[in-house]
Amino acid sequence: MEQELYSKERSASLDLLLRFQRLLVSKLYPADCVGQVPNAYSPDLLGVGSLLKKYTALLCTHISDILPVATSIACTSHRHFAEVSCVVDGDLTGILLPELVVSIVLLLSKNAGLMQEAGAIPLLAGLLEHLDRFNHLAPGKERDDNEDLAWPGIMGSFFTGQSCRSNEEVTLIRKADLENHNKDGGFWTVIDGKVYDIKDFQTQSLTGSSIL
Repeated sequence: MEQELYSKERSASLDLLLRFQRLLVSKLYPADCVGQVPNAYSPDLLGVGSLLKKYTALLCTHISDILPVATSIACTSHRHFAEVSCVVDGDLTGILLPELVVSIVLLLSKNAGLMQEAGAIPLLAGLLEHLDRFNHLAPGKERDDNEDLAWPGIMGSFFTGQSCRSNEEVTLIRKADLENHNKDGGFWTVIDGKVYDIKDFQTQSLTGSSIL
């Protein structure tokens, strides 16, 4: 119901495109097509797949034209980025693209062969660079990336820079030192030649100490 209320704020043409997009996805998601071999797809189904590819190509072309312009304006200041983001959010990029990506992932998980036949997925890859450039302008991007990469209890301080030792002497830990430390109740581990203390993470882990 919230989506329908929001749809009243969209233009009629954009709302029609969204309904058309959903219709294409629904036509490609019949329950009886799961598990079929590629040669068994009906001409109608392949036709819908071809139509989805054409629709995706047109959508990607529009977004590829819009995002570079949006990025050039948004890079001026945080205020410009906020204003441009609101415009993009109400455009095809913010309304049609997110749902299309989720729908294609769903279709791919249910019927990978048909989606490969349709050929719509590679078209979306061309948008990654444009989207990445725009998203990198977002205020707080570094903080969000660090939080996404951080493991609870271990890596948080690593990404804040508090533990950065680029200008300090690096401590070398021998294998015997690591073994003795762990025998005494510690929990050091080696990843790519670096020693990490994951003692704090041990109490938060749902997998148990044996897997760690």
